[in-house]
Amino acid sequence: MKLKALTLAALLATATSASAEVKIALDSKPDLETSGSYNWAFAFGNALKDAGMDVREMPRGSVGNEAEKFDQVSTGLLEISLSDVRAVAQVDPFIYGVRLPYIFSDIAHMDRALAAGDVYTRINENLSEQDAVLLALAPLGPASGVITTTQAVRSPADMASLRMRALDDAQIAMYQAWGSSGTIVPWGEVPAGLQTGVIDGYLNSPFIPVMFGQTDFIKNFADADVIWPLRAVIASKGWYDGLSDADRASVDAAVATADAAAREWLAAASINGLLALEEKGVTVQRLTPEERAVFREASLPVYDSDLMTAEDTALWKKLSDESR
Repeated sequence: MKLKALTLAALLATATSASAEVKIALDSKPDLETSGSYNWAFAFGNALKDAGMDVREMPRGSVGNEAEKFDQVSTGLLEISLSDVRAVAQVDPFIYGVRLPYIFSDIAHMDRALAAGDVYTRINENLSEQDAVLLALAPLGPASGVITTTQAVRSPADMASLRMRALDDAQIAMYQAWGSSGTIVPWGEVPAGLQTGVIDGYLNSPFIPVMFGQTDFIKNFADADVIWPLRAVIASKGWYDGLSDADRASVDAAVATADAAAREWLAAASINGLLALEEKGVTVQRLTPEERAVFREASLPVYDSDLMTAEDTALWKKLSDESR
């Protein structure tokens, strides 16, 4: 903690908010066609530039893994990071509510629920203890579907023989509820796992296999619309609090601009993502509402996982129902 304070003090002593460079750690390739999170970062950075700030994009992986990025944000070495939601959940598990299956019908529904529950204020009360601030939740792409190497999927029953890559224990529980199985695999190991048969697929947005060059071995995508893949936009609290009133207002305005840009992109991407897969030879299973309802019903046990308290889960369900 003492080293953290000294590091931050040194940074603040050598740079003013007006002259300091704002570094944005990206989570994906800088591709405006396939990456919703880059659409967010691009619009945010340009808005800051228009406000007179210097901005530098840091390529994915150039400043370390998720844990290292969070540490750099909390120490003030990095101003902005597009991070995994788990980075926030390690401080406040309440954020896991945005990853409950079928909790939101669309991103607008999520935004209404977040506002109704004043979720950012709640999360940031806890994040402040780690000298970090959650500025936004940026959609990575359209709603997640079931991505597989061989088996076409139209129902949970089709997944009985599959072993899926999971993000965390909650996804493992969901796969088990579907009658399948899951194993946690770091993203960097996913391509090898898919090609060697260690895993048979994963859950993600339709653009992901295209963005990461996986369409040689990914052969099916079922648009089950399970969860909305998101990136947590985390800022250094020391940096944010140290801004002048005018600069902080510019940052807040840039967040609003970026939110709008990412959501505008998402509206078209929900169609384009499926077409991009088909152009690469991936077969798309377009599920009916009735078929999605089977997945939704089978996913309910995930709401009883121990990632959140029962009270927090009930609150998310209440916010969702009242914001629908």
